[in-house]
Formats: sequence, C-alpha cells, structure tokens
Amino acid sequence: MDLTIQENTGRNKIHPWKFAVWVGCGSILMMFASLTSAYVVRQAAGNWLEFQLPSIFKLSTLVILLSSGTLHASFIAFKNGKEKQYKALLVITYLLAILFFVFQYQGWVALSDNGIPFTLNPSGDFIYVISWFHAAHVVGGLAALTVALIHAYGLDFKVTTKRKLRFELTLTYWHFVDFLWVYLFIFLSFYR
Repeated sequence: MDLTIQENTGRNKIHPWKFAVWVGCGSILMMFASLTSAYVVRQAAGNWLEFQLPSIFKLSTLVILLSSGTLHASFIAFKNGKEKQYKALLVITYLLAILFFVFQYQGWVALSDNGIPFTLNPSGDFIYVISWFHAAHVVGGLAALTVALIHAYGLDFKVTTKRKLRFELTLTYWHFVDFLWVYLFIFLSFYR
C-alpha cells in the first residue's frame, strides 16, 4: 500500500531539472520586467530621443519565431522516432539561432549608423542594454542547442526518458527566450 502511495505522489511532482529551468526563466523574466519598468520611468523623466527601431529587428523576430517552431517540430520528430527529421530540424534550429544573433548585431550597427550610438541618450542606451542582456541569454540557448546537437550526432539514436527530458529542457528554455524577445520587441517598438 505504501509503495502505491509513493508512486502516485511521485507522478504528481515536477522533475527537479524542470523546476530549476522554470525558476531560472522566472528569474530572468523578473530581470527584464525590471528593465522595462526602468525604461518607462526614465522615459517619463524627459530628455528622451524619439526614433524608430531598425527594421532588421523585425526580421530577427521572425527568425527566432521560426527557430522555435523548428525546434518544437524536431522534438516531436524525436519523440516519434523519426531520426532524420529530428536531426535535420535540430540543425536548422541551430542555424536560425545563429542567424538571429547575426541580425541582432546588425540591428546594433544600424542603430549606431542612424546616429544612436551607445551612451548618447538614455532611450538608445536602454535598447542596447535590453537587447544585449537578451543576446546573452540567446548564447545560453545556443550552448544548450550545441549539447543537443552533440547528443543527436554523437550518440546512437534512442528515445529514452533521460534524452527526452534533456530535449524538453532545451525546448522550454528556447521557447522562453523566443517569448521574451517577442515581448521585448513589441515593448520597444510601441512604447516609444
């Protein structure tokens, strides 16, 4: 009887790794909420330069959304035992993640070329700082995707509980980074 109770209790608990990822995402979200709050407060103080975000940021937003979709499709293919599809979509996701980072860099260059270099005005400085912090989290996502690629191509293909969990953690974090950028892009585009 006690064994059955323990098994049922165990099924209702979240895996510690999943919990850690969710707590980490929550902490990151709080940091960005404080940055966007500081943006609003500083904007109200005056001395705020009005300008449009470079259009390359729109393209980077589409790329990160697409990368989230390809990673999700890769996860589904993995769970369904479709090895070739899983691996191909994982590579595409990785390339899209790098492309997102390249587009972000081009956005920073475009800001500077448009007369908004870092440290000129608080409005531009917030754009740089917020997008740089996000880019740092994208680098973390690239590290997780690198590990996923190493597992995909370095290990024999098997759908195991442990591999599924690791992939799910990567997927959760990448979807979070995607959601976060979409929020930031909308905020920075429309709260000017």
